[in-house]
Amino acid sequence: MNKSTELHHPVAHLIKNRRSLRAYDSRPIESEKIQSLFEATRWAPSSANEQPWTYIYATREDRELWQKLFECLNEGNKIWAKDAPLLILSLSRKTFLHNDKPNGFAQYDLGAANSFLALQAVDLGLQLRQMGGYNQPKAKELLNIPDTFSMGAMIAVGYPGDPNSLPEGLRNHERAPRERYTQNEFARNKSF
Repeated sequence: MNKSTELHHPVAHLIKNRRSLRAYDSRPIESEKIQSLFEATRWAPSSANEQPWTYIYATREDRELWQKLFECLNEGNKIWAKDAPLLILSLSRKTFLHNDKPNGFAQYDLGAANSFLALQAVDLGLQLRQMGGYNQPKAKELLNIPDTFSMGAMIAVGYPGDPNSLPEGLRNHERAPRERYTQNEFARNKSF
C-alpha cells in the first residue's frame, strides 16, 4: 500500500494543520474556547438531523471528573495524556429520539461531530488526539453511562507542547511527518 507525507492536492489549512499530538502545554484552555469546540459539533451533519452525540468533559480544574476520565485510559495513553488540560469522552445515543428505533448511523454521526471538533480545535490554536485505548466498562461504571449510549473516542485536547517532555519513542513519533495512504489506495472510479 502506497503512503506519502506530502499533500498531492490542495486542502483547507485546518485539515493541513491538524495533528494528533501527544505533547501538550500545561496552560488551561479558556472556557470560551471549550464552548466553541462543542458549538462546532452542533453543526455537524447527522442522519435525520438527530445529533446523537453527547460529550462528558472535564478540565484539570474539574479535578474529580478529570481524574475519572483519566483513570479509564490505557497505561500507554496515560504516559502523555497526564498533561492534557481537557479530557473528553464522546458518546452516541443508540436510538432515535423521535421514534426510539435503533439508529444505525449514530456512531458515524459521532465521528462527523468529532471531526468538526478537531477542526475547530485547530482554528482555536489547539490540537487534540482521539483515543480508542481506554477501558469502556470502567468508563461506563465511573461515569454512570446508561445502556442507551455507545462509547466513541476519548479525546485529549490542549495547546501544543514541547515534544521533549515525552519519552523518547513518543518524542520521535511526535516529530515525524504525518503519513497517509495515497488516494489510489482508497478512492476508486470503478467497482471492485
